[in-house]
Amino acid sequence: MLNVLRPAVTRVLTPLGRLLARHGISPDVVTAVGTLGVVASALILFPMGHLFWGALAITVFVLADLLDGVLARMSGGTGSKWGAFLDSTLDRLGDAAVFSGLILHFILEDEREIVLAGVALFCLVAGALVSYAKARAEGLGMTANVGIAERGERIAVILVASGLSGLGVPYILAIGLWLLAAASAVTVVQRMVHVYRQAVVR
Repeated sequence: MLNVLRPAVTRVLTPLGRLLARHGISPDVVTAVGTLGVVASALILFPMGHLFWGALAITVFVLADLLDGVLARMSGGTGSKWGAFLDSTLDRLGDAAVFSGLILHFILEDEREIVLAGVALFCLVAGALVSYAKARAEGLGMTANVGIAERGERIAVILVASGLSGLGVPYILAIGLWLLAAASAVTVVQRMVHVYRQAVVR
């Protein structure tokens, strides 16, 4: 769903991509720096209780996920297989850091938040399954580009909920996590059914 915003964001990032390309910065470097920023922001700011600033910092670094593609085009290509592999792999690392930071936040903030820590853990595992289902399907020559909660939607929901919670909006983080858990579970099932139908047809 968030793919509709990609062209607009790409236009905004194009001048920066052109500048980086002019200075010989590779897309892989941008990907790595963006992931490092996400991991550091999530594992430092979230456990300290700085949810708004953590969400804001992560959002800035997540833009590198789009900037590396823009930079690849500015460099005269559309991206390499290695670049695509690196991007997808580091995406998983970034996602794990975001939810791990929230889990630590709940554990350190109040032992009564253990339930939300469990929900965040479920979101982490379910999100990994969503991504794995797609990768495994493609490895078998099928597709799994279906579902209501792809990575973009999952990251957007958790960052918005975390940011608003950091601004003092009550219950918003809990609501966001529960909705995300449900949407992620539904997406896993949707992808399994989609692949099953393709496999049976064959």
